[in-house]
Amino acid sequence: MPDKPEEDQKKDMSEVKSFKKSSLKKTETQEKNTLPTKDVIEQEKKSAMEQAS
Repeated sequence: MPDKPEEDQKKDMSEVKSFKKSSLKKTETQEKNTLPTKDVIEQEKKSAMEQAS
């Protein structure tokens, strides 16, 4: 382990600075789990209240 954390941090930063972004592969982000809209939540609440009655 290095004696000083500053030295370790400088080493890590040099690694980051020398990283080539062109070596990364292009990916497509796909949203898998969308959150319900306010309208959907209200409909579910009404449905639950009707079933409880």
